[in-house]
Amino acid sequence: MIKNKYTLYNKKLLAFNLLIFLCFFSLSAQQSESGELHKKVTQIRSSSIDTTQVRKLSHLGYDIIEKDSALSKKLLDEALEKSIALKNNYAISNSYRMLGLWHSFFNQMDKTEYNYKKSLEIAKTENYLYLMSGSYFNIGNVKYWKGQYDSCVVYYLKTQAIFDNPEIFKDKNLTKRILDKKKSDLYYNMSAVFSTLKNLPKADEYIDKALNISNFYKNKTITAFYTQQKADNYYENGQTEKALRIRLLYLPELEKSEVPESHIQGYYNNIAQEYFDLNKIDSSYIFAKKSLMTSMRIKSTEGIANSNLLLAKIAIKENKLSEAAKYIDACKSYYSNVDDPTEKRNFYNVLHQYYSKTGNYKEAYKFLELYSVVNDTILKSEQSQLFSELEAKYQSEKKEKQILQQKEKLGKRRVLITVLLLTIIGLLITGLLYFRYHRLKQINQNQKIKQLETDKQLLATASVIKGEEQERSRLAKDLHDGLGGMLSGIKYSLHNMKGNLIMTPDNATAFERSLDMLDSSIKEMRRVAHNMMPEALVKFGLDTALNDFCSDMNQSSGMKVIYQSYGLDNQPLEQSKSITVYRIVQELINNALKHSGATETLVQLSIADNKLSITVEDNGKGFETDLLQSAKGIGWSNIQNRVDFLKGNIDIHSKKDEGTSVLIEIKLVN
Repeated sequence: MIKNKYTLYNKKLLAFNLLIFLCFFSLSAQQSESGELHKKVTQIRSSSIDTTQVRKLSHLGYDIIEKDSALSKKLLDEALEKSIALKNNYAISNSYRMLGLWHSFFNQMDKTEYNYKKSLEIAKTENYLYLMSGSYFNIGNVKYWKGQYDSCVVYYLKTQAIFDNPEIFKDKNLTKRILDKKKSDLYYNMSAVFSTLKNLPKADEYIDKALNISNFYKNKTITAFYTQQKADNYYENGQTEKALRIRLLYLPELEKSEVPESHIQGYYNNIAQEYFDLNKIDSSYIFAKKSLMTSMRIKSTEGIANSNLLLAKIAIKENKLSEAAKYIDACKSYYSNVDDPTEKRNFYNVLHQYYSKTGNYKEAYKFLELYSVVNDTILKSEQSQLFSELEAKYQSEKKEKQILQQKEKLGKRRVLITVLLLTIIGLLITGLLYFRYHRLKQINQNQKIKQLETDKQLLATASVIKGEEQERSRLAKDLHDGLGGMLSGIKYSLHNMKGNLIMTPDNATAFERSLDMLDSSIKEMRRVAHNMMPEALVKFGLDTALNDFCSDMNQSSGMKVIYQSYGLDNQPLEQSKSITVYRIVQELINNALKHSGATETLVQLSIADNKLSITVEDNGKGFETDLLQSAKGIGWSNIQNRVDFLKGNIDIHSKKDEGTSVLIEIKLVN
């Protein structure tokens, strides 16, 4: 009796799905109820007919393959029909590919291949690299299922070539993360192919690449998923117990994940086969039954056939030949029409064992011959693969010799080119250094010119302010000493005349009123003279002058003005700076009185760390600070000019109905 450890070994290849990445991070949630599902379909159909609707139909159609295959097919057909009506080649290509995935789920390989090739044909017309890679990948899967392993590898290598082409990122839906996931799927499938061809070093190389990617993204489910292929490789190396331990270790993670049930069924089948090979028949039967029940629930014809064939093997092992016959009858139709030579080989081997047990040696010999023919076909494919690898190695060595010869011929030329390049680079560096020097020199000159202009402007401002203060001082002195003295003399004369004149009561009243008016005029003249050049500022300094000014404003303006000072006694200011600061505060308080509608204003002056800080805050109506740029009055301009003259900074905060705060900082020592 021929024993082949590969009998009934169930391998699952990943299909390339642009919309849903199988088993990796996200599978769309299954609809919990039929009503919810049809509500979702109605909602999608009620939207505008565009590529978004087509994409949603494809999404949903693919998601429900295992739950409602008829509705799934209907939605995918509808997506194709609408994408054709929209004349959108990207949507058309993708719709054909999704239909291929549907047919592959039900093992309809001819229809699967037709749809994948239609998808590829349309993708090529627009050079949609991402769609092309998906079509190549899925056609490679079909070639594997048909036993055309050499062709399968060719299509996979075409997929890999596109993945390595940076132009693939022209597809706006693609990111590096998604592409890495697709690469890991490709490596997983290539490992399965090389495992089938018994090229185990290559199989391990590719599954390790896939695991490296899944570990990089730290996804436990996909690592568990890929580790199943690692177990396949251990099995092919004859390490059945190690393969089984790995499968059982990761099975709970996979069962609780969103991995499709078709893959879970495959894991049950593989575990049952490995228990069988280890002669643990009871455990093998349990998992074979799990595989069959899962296959029937998801209506997988392939899974049902594989499970029944394994149960037939178990029954033959236990000499339950009538049960074995029932299991064989249940899967005979599938294996009679399947294209995969490895599956046919498994079926023929089981029939050979069955008829040998029943004593029907004629039938046993017939299926032994069929087994041998199919096995030779597989071995020829393996020999072809080996020849292809040797040929590739030969061509690689030949190219390396040609490259060495070419390097020798180009050696002298490279030296010459290197010298020329170094000369050019030296000239470029020299030119860049000269340009940089010239540029820095030009920048320094511009800065000097700008500084001179600034100094000139400050000098002009200082001259204007100095002239203004001198004129104020002169006018104040003239008013106080000249006009003030004259008015006081007139008042004194009139007062003396009052006792020598005989006047009627009315005239006496008018005379008294005139004296009062004259007295008010003298007071107003003194106030004006004082504002133009306060005597307290000259005699007692800035702190006393501002305190007097704020007290006068308290009594005469109707607005409460609070004055506070810190540190002014420790560091007295020059008279020119004191006068300028006085004018700034005077103008700010006048602005608050005229424009803010404030009832209270706070004035603070402080000197610390050689810096004078001036703060004027009011509780008025506030204003938009942007309006200062277009203000036509001279008040704000005077404030700004004086601050610039003192080389200070001014900061204004104001909000509607929240008052205004002005902060001015002036360095006292440069």
